[in-house]
Amino acid sequence: MEDAARVEVWVAAGGYLAALLAIGAWSWVRTKSERDFFIAGQRAGLWATGLATMAASFSSFVFLGGPGLMVRAGLGALFIILPVGFTAGLLCSVVGGRLRQLSGAGVMTVPGALAARFPGGTVRGLAAVSILLGAVAYLGLQLQGIAIVLRSVLGIAQPDLALAIGLAVVLGYSMTGGMVAGLYTDVLQGALMAIAAVTVFVRALQVGGGWETITASLSTTGDGSFLEPAGTLPPITVLGFFLVFGVGVLGQPQLLHKFYMIRDPSKLRYLPLVFGGSQIVCLLVWLGIGLAVPALVAQGRLAPLANPDHATPIFLVEYLPGLLAGLLVAAILAAVMSTADSFLNIGAAALVRDLPRALGRPLADELRWARWAVPAICLVALLFSRLYADLIALVGTFAFGAFAAALAPALAVGLWWRRVTSRAAAASIFTGLVVCVVLEFLAKQTWFEGLPGPGLAPGALPAAVALGASFLVLFLVTWIAPAPRAHPA
Repeated sequence: MEDAARVEVWVAAGGYLAALLAIGAWSWVRTKSERDFFIAGQRAGLWATGLATMAASFSSFVFLGGPGLMVRAGLGALFIILPVGFTAGLLCSVVGGRLRQLSGAGVMTVPGALAARFPGGTVRGLAAVSILLGAVAYLGLQLQGIAIVLRSVLGIAQPDLALAIGLAVVLGYSMTGGMVAGLYTDVLQGALMAIAAVTVFVRALQVGGGWETITASLSTTGDGSFLEPAGTLPPITVLGFFLVFGVGVLGQPQLLHKFYMIRDPSKLRYLPLVFGGSQIVCLLVWLGIGLAVPALVAQGRLAPLANPDHATPIFLVEYLPGLLAGLLVAAILAAVMSTADSFLNIGAAALVRDLPRALGRPLADELRWARWAVPAICLVALLFSRLYADLIALVGTFAFGAFAAALAPALAVGLWWRRVTSRAAAASIFTGLVVCVVLEFLAKQTWFEGLPGPGLAPGALPAAVALGASFLVLFLVTWIAPAPRAHPA
């Protein structure tokens, strides 16, 4: 990138980061209670809630990981995002309304909702541990994304410095304003992501030569399997993607948490249109760059990528003018930091609100402890990002799958079916989390020679297996256990 263009990128990205810090400082004044910090005082309107939910659902996973996975796997990568057509409505109708209803009783977290349904601290504690582990994994993914963007586009040579800049900004507005800052930054970030997605999609088609030229080029890629429905992936993998990202959306606390914030519960009926529509617009980045970059490689206009996750930064540097590149950098940082803020918030809530309450020892000043929990969670996520090196999309699949396997059955079934007991919910959460983590470790570990693999069919996703096991355990324990007594939840 030429120096003049790089200056334009720095100006756009720097202006955006400064705006985030300003919002954080302004939000400090408005954050006066735990309710403000955790659910933005329940003051969000329809559009703010919809854009905030979309911004929390998309991150470097979509802007960096999605195109990268598509470069490696072809059209099979799209099975991750195919469920978007129905997941927004599913989320709102199955879980969202119930969570908003419970917020009137003082519930402010997903483990808190489970505690209202299942008395005792076991279910709440297991849910809080699941959220903490998943939040660390997701935050590690965001840190990888920040480092890639700042190093590849802004020319920061030192990876530690790139991480430090990103961390400083995220911590700046997450510690000060909590979800108040997160809500307003999510609205800004969601709008910016949508504008950038449409602009980049159009530019990607132009650079690639249009649909016909792109598809003709991709038909010659590798063994010609790029344009096959499953791409280069085994059918069992793409089916696992569809299951985990379709049904598993019901267990994503970063999305479910947003339902607590909406001011008027009657507006929930319109939320799928705002949430789902904005998701579809943002996914144009995934599709545009994911098709254009391998087509350019096939045409001989771009060198093969050493790392598929660099597809977006390379396209940005090589084919976008300075101001447009700056817009995309700001959009990527928006995607990363909005999600990072959401996970820091729910992670802090799990650590200082849900775990102590599950143990029967609530903290006296949750707001103060929540602010200090944020940097602690960040440090653990930084360690995770160093130890777990893989494609961003695959790290995201693990984190999404861990939430799905641990929480989706208990929330989607347990909140509505009175036959489900606390024992069944606890067994389901424990099974989903342990199976997902163990299978993922066995599939990825390189530390211990001779340790057997997970024993799964080739291409099977650990997260999909864990999600199925979690549902199975929930139904089995519910069937075996005696019917519970009626309770007020």
